[in-house]
Amino acid sequence: MSAKDIKVDESAAVDAEVADKTVHDVLAEYLVEARLGGSEKNRTKIKESGKMLVRERLAHLFDDEEYVEDGLLARFTEGLPGDAVVCAYGKVDGRQVCVIANDYSVKAGTWGKRTFEKITFAQETATAAGIPIIYLFDSAGARIDEQLDSFAGRHAWGNIFYNQVQISGRVPQVCALFGPSPAGSAYVPALCDLTVMVRGHATAYLGSPRLAEMVTGEKVTLEEMGGAEMHCTVSGLGDVLVENDIEALDAIRVWLSFLPANWELPAPMAEASEPREGRKLSDIVPLREAEVFDMEEFIESLVDEGSYFPYKELFAPEMITAFARINGQPVGLVANQPMHMGGAIFPNSSDKAARFIWICNAYNVPIIFLVDIAGYMIGSEVERQGIIRHGAKMIFAVSECRVPRITVLVRKAYGGGYLAMSGAPMNPDAIIALPTARPALMGPDAAVNGVYYNQIHAIEDPAERKAFVAEKQAEYAEGIDVFKIADANAVEAVVPTDELRDDLTKRLYLYKKRKAVPVERRQAVTPV
Repeated sequence: MSAKDIKVDESAAVDAEVADKTVHDVLAEYLVEARLGGSEKNRTKIKESGKMLVRERLAHLFDDEEYVEDGLLARFTEGLPGDAVVCAYGKVDGRQVCVIANDYSVKAGTWGKRTFEKITFAQETATAAGIPIIYLFDSAGARIDEQLDSFAGRHAWGNIFYNQVQISGRVPQVCALFGPSPAGSAYVPALCDLTVMVRGHATAYLGSPRLAEMVTGEKVTLEEMGGAEMHCTVSGLGDVLVENDIEALDAIRVWLSFLPANWELPAPMAEASEPREGRKLSDIVPLREAEVFDMEEFIESLVDEGSYFPYKELFAPEMITAFARINGQPVGLVANQPMHMGGAIFPNSSDKAARFIWICNAYNVPIIFLVDIAGYMIGSEVERQGIIRHGAKMIFAVSECRVPRITVLVRKAYGGGYLAMSGAPMNPDAIIALPTARPALMGPDAAVNGVYYNQIHAIEDPAERKAFVAEKQAEYAEGIDVFKIADANAVEAVVPTDELRDDLTKRLYLYKKRKAVPVERRQAVTPV
């Protein structure tokens, strides 16, 4: 090689070095600008409204604020960095997760022609890796001006919902709503396993108040139409109501701690702790059936302190559904709440319990049923609401459940309510009776009235009639004495109330060792 050739090569190398440096500088500038999101004006407005910016949420959620991000520069040159969505992967409490988060500072977090590509790719990546998906939603919906690129055809916004259904039960999906989620985007929280909503900020609706007034003439506020409080108390779309962004992110962290990363793994154990200080279980449960008690107090005195995490706490409160731990073991709790409507099952409470049971069954979380129920609610109003149809849904969920189930008869366990609460014919792993348990087809009041109706009304003297009824009720009650039930081998054990926690601990350890085998079929026809 000649000296001239060498000189030329050296010159070319200098030019390349300058070019590379320029490219690196440009990239650095692009990355910094893209991570800022939208304009400073938009970011300031979000902060002033009391909300966090999208990357502030990610920094709070991920361990050590560390994560990797896909598609950061998508549509950056068009002034839409990331096309208004952040798709990131990092660790939460040491476990890998995928986060899909709207950036409200970029065109109000709306969905564009690259948004669904990023979201669906993240969904597929997370499912293949077997890690949970967290949706942080804060979006004004799909962009009408880009519908020709994104609505019709096989590759479109609808792929997001299709993927959610395919993913369901494979990896946990949780959604936090920090702001709006209108029209089609409202189905993302509806298709998740858990939906957390921020009071005063989160909204979800198919049609806005303005559209509703135009179409139906109805005048309604945004909060009345689809606010967080409405959805957590009335519609049931929201599962957890929180006051701010931080509480929403912390709720996600706690909820994920009860579940495995995917359906093939066991539910994760935690360090055991004693129940909170308070009354003994035996002091909480009254001996008299007519006397109510707070089932939440009973639960808090049973489970590890600080582990109680209610699901749909404000919706259908007559039925308690919650995650908790017993000696570090995650469990799902389904319990009647005598403090609300006597703990009877209504259409909404049946739906609530069925969905919770499906979640536990999907992710290997054992379920404990705490029974104090007079049965399904009766009357013309609930019949018109479809109590039979909705009630069948809960029985269906219990019957197809394959994770360990332990049913605790706390007090009354009457009629169809006993079956819905995983009674013996539903084949739980064990039926445990407390000394206060009273399982029967119906309670003494209803039974005596049904059997002796004519005789009762034939007695003219009120005092004599009252004495007759009391006598027959006492006779009936003797027939459902817990020891007679045990003598008939209708329960696995009668356990002293204050020894229940220890008994459950041992049984959970035993039953989780068995293999869960689902019924072989293509598709069960679920009641709706």
